Amino acid sequence: MCGRFTLTASPAEVRALFDYQEQPNFPPRYNIAPTQPVASVRQNHNGQRHFVLLRWGLVPGWVKDPASFTLLINARSETAVQKPSFRGAMKHNRCLFPMSGYFEWRRTPQGKQPFFIHPADGGVMAVAALWDTWCDPDGGDIDTGALLTTPANSSLGQIHDRMPAVLAPEDFETWLDTGNVMARDARRLLRPAEDGRLIATPVSSRVNSVANDEADLLQEVEPDEALPAPVRRRKKAATGQDDGGEAGGGQMSLF
Repeated sequence: MCGRFTLTASPAEVRALFDYQEQPNFPPRYNIAPTQPVASVRQNHNGQRHFVLLRWGLVPGWVKDPASFTLLINARSETAVQKPSFRGAMKHNRCLFPMSGYFEWRRTPQGKQPFFIHPADGGVMAVAALWDTWCDPDGGDIDTGALLTTPANSSLGQIHDRMPAVLAPEDFETWLDTGNVMARDARRLLRPAEDGRLIATPVSSRVNSVANDEADLLQEVEPDEALPAPVRRRKKAATGQDDGGEAGGGQMSLF
């Protein structure tokens, strides 16, 4: 699964890769967590791409009370076409999440070791995602989203058995074209990244706190530095992600 990620590339770098119409200005983010605003890219029926902020944690439009609905931050690519929470979005509301990398935790006898997983050659990657709009009975509405995951490749499977579904630039058009590409055909794009495309760096357990959002979270450390003291399990609010693993809470503006 994926419960935290980063977007540290400049606005110009992100726009150059995704080719959307807007020219947003945003700061680097080093510890993006569920329920926070995240950047997404979607495409209209005229083929124009747009930069849209949405809340990470999908709430389908048919939900009557979001407070009683489980927050969905991840969707399994193998079953998203069939799941009631995701099948509508797989048909009509596919998007991309720009990322510079994401965090994953490996269980060890001493506790959970965090890793920063990012492209071996640097730069930005695109993760397949879904969005939906929930409409408040009082007239307000909110766009929400969830990213898609696949089984991990052999190298990253040593850390966790799931990974985000990373798409190559040549697949963006097919994934985003909901008007002409059926969900079952788009589903075929969702596969583990090839070994070597992403690398994992052990980082400090400071990333566990959503209050920390600084560049030094990405600094490589020795594994025993990342877990300086015995890990004490803390109770966390339910996030209801479709995959198991780390997640976070809290609210923060992307801008």
